[in-house]
Amino acid sequence: MFEILKKEWLTREICLMDIYAPNLAQSALPGHFLIVRTHEKGERIPLTVCDYDREKNTVTIVFQVLGESTVLMGEKEVGDTFLDVAGPLGHESELTDLAKLDRNKNYLFVAGGVGTAPVYPQVKWMKEQGIDVDVIIGTRSKDTLILEEEMRREAKNLYVCTDDGSYGIHGRVTDVIRDLVEEEGKSYDEIVAIGPLVMMKFVAQLTKEYGIKTVVSLNPLMIDGTGMCGACRVSIGEDIRFACVDGPEFDGHLVDFDEAMRRQQMYKTEEGRRTLAEIEGDTHHSHSCGCHEEEPVEEKGDRFKRVPIAALDAEIRVKNFEEVCLGYTEEEAIEEANRCLECKNAKCIEGCPVSINIPEFIGNIKRGKFDKAAEVIFEASCFPAICGRVCPQETQCEERCVMGVRGDAIAIGKLEKYVGDYALKNGVEAVKDEEKQEKVAVVGSGPAGLAAASELAKMGYKVRVYEALHEPGGVLTYGIPEFRLPKHSVVEKEIENIKRLGVEIVTNALIGRTFTVDELLEEKGYSAVFIASGAGLPNFMGIPGENSNGVFSANEFLTRVNLMKAHRDDHMTPVKVGEKTVVIGGGNVAMDAARTAARLGSKTHVVYRRSMEELPARLEEVHHAQEEGIIFDILTNPVEIIANEAGWVEAIRCVKMELGEADSSGRRRPVEIPGSEFILETSSVIMAIGTKANELIPNKTEGLEVNRWNCIVTGEDNHMTTKMGVFAGGDAVTGAATVILAMEAGKKAAVEIDTYIKTMRN
Repeated sequence: MFEILKKEWLTREICLMDIYAPNLAQSALPGHFLIVRTHEKGERIPLTVCDYDREKNTVTIVFQVLGESTVLMGEKEVGDTFLDVAGPLGHESELTDLAKLDRNKNYLFVAGGVGTAPVYPQVKWMKEQGIDVDVIIGTRSKDTLILEEEMRREAKNLYVCTDDGSYGIHGRVTDVIRDLVEEEGKSYDEIVAIGPLVMMKFVAQLTKEYGIKTVVSLNPLMIDGTGMCGACRVSIGEDIRFACVDGPEFDGHLVDFDEAMRRQQMYKTEEGRRTLAEIEGDTHHSHSCGCHEEEPVEEKGDRFKRVPIAALDAEIRVKNFEEVCLGYTEEEAIEEANRCLECKNAKCIEGCPVSINIPEFIGNIKRGKFDKAAEVIFEASCFPAICGRVCPQETQCEERCVMGVRGDAIAIGKLEKYVGDYALKNGVEAVKDEEKQEKVAVVGSGPAGLAAASELAKMGYKVRVYEALHEPGGVLTYGIPEFRLPKHSVVEKEIENIKRLGVEIVTNALIGRTFTVDELLEEKGYSAVFIASGAGLPNFMGIPGENSNGVFSANEFLTRVNLMKAHRDDHMTPVKVGEKTVVIGGGNVAMDAARTAARLGSKTHVVYRRSMEELPARLEEVHHAQEEGIIFDILTNPVEIIANEAGWVEAIRCVKMELGEADSSGRRRPVEIPGSEFILETSSVIMAIGTKANELIPNKTEGLEVNRWNCIVTGEDNHMTTKMGVFAGGDAVTGAATVILAMEAGKKAAVEIDTYIKTMRN
């Protein structure tokens, strides 16, 4: 918990707070921002780090009370606490790079309204470096002026202007810039402008006329700050950038401010919630009906037919977020297990990435020894309830099952799910070795990180996991919907089991910002570091209109619903889908996004450029999507997103495709059919075409190499990186892949780390 040590109302609406946040205070720099969450159901609110005190371990924030979330913040008093304060996030100001800082330049800082708060630490920094700067503060009136005295102490010259003339110069900041340059003959080499987007737009237009380099900070676009959601994407010249990852500072002369302002209107959080609700009516939230019925189970068949598994009726489940697959009963699990031949040279084990002894655990199910079945799985994996639900067993262990030659393969995944759920309900846990002295740090609490942490803990190591978000689990928490993978009853419970092994999980810790990898090794005494930061940055197609309002990345859309519970009326994060949604892509993430949009009341299409047979998504997920009314527009490729005059999506221009010769992946390459263009009307678009790795950790870790896809480079047959003592695995190394492959990497890396530490010990 993060205690409020100081609170001061700068105006009737603007509040300053000093918060005790030791890790953040030690690593913050001018230009950074942080995320605040007031309570368990609250939003993640991005705020600039206004100041920091490394001796007192405090950071200072300034916020304007505009809506429900900031009202709750303003009601807190000294001695109260925030649930989460995460950071620092974003890139520090380029002026903090002393090697590149030109002390002979003339600098002007322009602050607008609450933007005075992020300007202040930069001006203070410049004075500490012995550089005099001029500052302009612009605000509506004297009543909304903040930090004047503080800024006056740091600036060489301070110019205050108000729109209404109630204090200082009567006019706007652009009027003052024009007077300083044209009337007073001042010459500036660089201008830094931070404030409302419209202010920065006109400052940039004016300074472009003067030929003055201008840096702007796109803090107003911040949504999450971890690089996952894609909501703060912005056009910078010909490129698409993310304010939270690539910024927040950009060349003001290249920013498409009109587009950015349209996006800002859409992505205001609590301030826009009521307006969104009025516009969207019943489609704003899905009201879970809470009722469900089991499908009738077919009568027992012969040995070569799989025991059917019950699922919620499609017409019922599409109106709620209850888990679709109801799982086997005890009797059904035993009946299905009895089909297993318990092969001595079991091919199914070879197909399992984590090498579970499948015949042994299924044999124990046959005999009703469910505790023993769980213990067998725990020898190889601490996550049977998760893996039993989300692993693509049909292309792994079940594909190797000899029963599949003449009939149906054994339902290995569903049996693993049954054992996993049994273990959670009955307290069956993994066991650990005698405790060792060495400590290991794990970066990221997704599948790879949790797998490595659990294996290392079982070996007796002291393990601490650092997670950037406020909840652990990575893609298990933010990416996979509740109807496929329940969070409270499954994910949270299996993570609790890992904690009982002694694993400590630190949330709101962004490695590369809060701490660096070097600090973990050199200052915090870790013998090794395992990087499992995943691949959370979304890909986009790069087609015209892609930055229109109503276009989401699948990451952003699913994070809002899965992590922030935007579909629930008792949570504050908004989500918008209109009457019709188009999801672009054909993988599991596309299915998750489409089925989620349908549960929010939207008629949903999946647009995929190849055929149904080539959909990369699991057959089970495609089948469930079809049952739930998802429409598949196959052999179709979008070429443009069409927006109305207000910048909101209203249609997609598509072309029909046909399959040509096979490409390098072995699949037939889709080729456009000439003259096949058509319009597909829609009010929302979700891009589900993959993700890529975040560059933050490699950029902040000397000696850590990446490849041309920004994935961390490791040895051909191991997980050791190019930096001594640092290992990596999962999507951060391979690019986006499956949960179980990430767990395989984490498990193997744990063994390698154990060997490395023992070698270093000797």
